[in-house]
Amino acid sequence: MVTKAPEFQATALEAIPKIASLARGQFRTHKTKNVEWRKTQLRKLYWALEDFKPQLVEALKSDLGKSSFEALLTEVDWVKKDCMWMLDHLDSFVKDQKLGSPDVPATYSIMNFRVKKEPLGTVLIIGPYNYPIQLLLCPLVGAIAAGCTAVLKPSELTPACAMWTKELIEKRLDSGSFSVVNGAIPETNALMAEKWDKIFFTGSAQVGSIIAQKAAQTLTPVVLELGGKNPAFITKNCGNLALAARRLLWGKTQNAGQVCMSQNYVLIDKDLVPTFIEFLKVAYKDMFPNGAKASPDLSRIVNKRHFHRIKKMLDDTQGKIVMGGELNESELYIEPTAVLVNSVNDSMMQEESFGPIFSIYPVNTLDEALNIANLIHKTPLSLFTFGNKAENNRILNEMTSGGATINDGFFHGAVNTVPFGGVGDSGWGAYRGKASFDSFTHFRTIAETPGWAEKLIRVRYMPYDFKALAFLNRLTEKSPNFDRSGKVVKGFGYWIKFLFGLGGKSAKGAFLRWLVVLVAHYMYTNRS
Repeated sequence: MVTKAPEFQATALEAIPKIASLARGQFRTHKTKNVEWRKTQLRKLYWALEDFKPQLVEALKSDLGKSSFEALLTEVDWVKKDCMWMLDHLDSFVKDQKLGSPDVPATYSIMNFRVKKEPLGTVLIIGPYNYPIQLLLCPLVGAIAAGCTAVLKPSELTPACAMWTKELIEKRLDSGSFSVVNGAIPETNALMAEKWDKIFFTGSAQVGSIIAQKAAQTLTPVVLELGGKNPAFITKNCGNLALAARRLLWGKTQNAGQVCMSQNYVLIDKDLVPTFIEFLKVAYKDMFPNGAKASPDLSRIVNKRHFHRIKKMLDDTQGKIVMGGELNESELYIEPTAVLVNSVNDSMMQEESFGPIFSIYPVNTLDEALNIANLIHKTPLSLFTFGNKAENNRILNEMTSGGATINDGFFHGAVNTVPFGGVGDSGWGAYRGKASFDSFTHFRTIAETPGWAEKLIRVRYMPYDFKALAFLNRLTEKSPNFDRSGKVVKGFGYWIKFLFGLGGKSAKGAFLRWLVVLVAHYMYTNRS
C-alpha cells in the first residue's frame, strides 16, 4: 500500500532567506564545479525518482486524476531518462571549447582562445501544476549538470506532488545545495525578494510578466516557459484528414488538454469541415469506447477555479458544440470538446483554453488562415500544419512560433532531448537536452597572451603608429567581394578561386572535389 502524501505545509516565510543564503553559500564552496560531484547528484536524483515512483504516481492521481500510464510516461520516467541522457553527455558538454578559424584570425592563434563552461551560480526554479514533476525537475537536471545550486518552488495547486518532491529532493540530494520551498503567493514573493543568478519559470504569461518585472529590478536573467493560443492549419491538400483529426484529438486528451503546446483552434478549409468533424467523432470513439468519463486514462482538471474558467469559455461561445460538451464539476471532469465557430472574437478563439476544448474555424484560403492566426497571437508557443509541402513551408515561413510540428500534434515537444521554448510573449529561452545545460551555463571566453608575443602586439600601445596599423590590417582584413549597392562582384580573384577550387565553396569542398578528380584520373589511367 502506497503511503499517503504528507499534509501540505507552506514553508515558513522567515526560513526562506536562510534557505536561499545556504544555497548561495554551498555554491561558494566551489564543490559544484567538480564534474564527478554533479554526476553523483544526477545519479541520486535518478534513484530517488525510482524509489519514490509509487508515491509520485499516486500523488499525480490525487492532484490531477492522472493515469499511472501518463504519470510514468510524461513525468517520472521522463525525468529519469533526462538524468541518464545528461550523464551520458556531460563530459563532452563541460569541456573547454577551443577557438580557432574562423572565429580567431590566424594572426591571434597563439593567444589560445577558448570558451570555458562555468555554472551561473544559485538558481530559482518555479514549476507549474500541469506536469508538476517533469516541468520542475527537468530544469533541475540542467542546473545540476551545469554545476549550479538550486531552490525549487513547486505549484501549490498540486499539493501531494509538492510535498513528495520536497522529501525526495531534500532527503536524497546534497543538503543545502538543493532545497524546496512550498507555498503560494506569499512564499513566491519572499523567494523573488532574494538575489538569484537565474530564475527559471514555467507557467502563465500573466505570472511570467510579474516574474520578469521583478527580476529586471536586480538584472537577474530569466527563462520563461509560457503558453499561447496555438493554431493548427488544415488545408484542402491535407493528405489524410482522418489522421489529422486523430492526432489533434490526442493533443487535447493527454493530461485533459492541460498542455501548453496543444492547439487552441483549428483553421480548416471550409469544404473539409463536415468530414473533419466526423473523423473527430470516429477518433473519439476509438480512444473512449465507453465514453471519456468512464475512461481510466483521461485526467481531470486541476481545481474548481480552472474548471470554471474553461466552462466559461463554453458558456460564452456563440459557436456550436460538434463533439463532446459534457461537464461534471464534482469530478472536475470536462469531456474533450470541439466547437464550430464563425468569429475570431468568439471566446473559444480569444482565450487560451489550457484544457480539453478547442474550436474549429472554417476558412476560404490559406491567406485567410494565416491572417487570422497572426491576428489572434503572432508568437504562439506551437503551431501545427497539415497540408502539402509548399503549404507547410509557407505556414512555417509566415507564422512565428516557439516550435512547430508538421502532420501531427505537438511532437516537437514530445522528445526530451531536443530544445524546447517559446518566442516573444510565449516564452524566453529554451531547455531540454544540451539546451538545459546551456541554460544554466556561462560561456566564458578566455585568451592567454604569451610574454614573448609583445612585439606582435606593439601596435596597440601609445604612441600609435599608423604604419604598424596598416601592417596589422593587411594581416587581418579581408577585401569585400561586393559593391556599395550590396551586389556581389565576381572579379578576377573570384574566378581564380572558382577554377582552382573546382567550384567548391570551402577549402573542404575544394579538397573533396580534387580528390574525386584524382581518383577518377587514377582509375582511368589504370583501367585494364
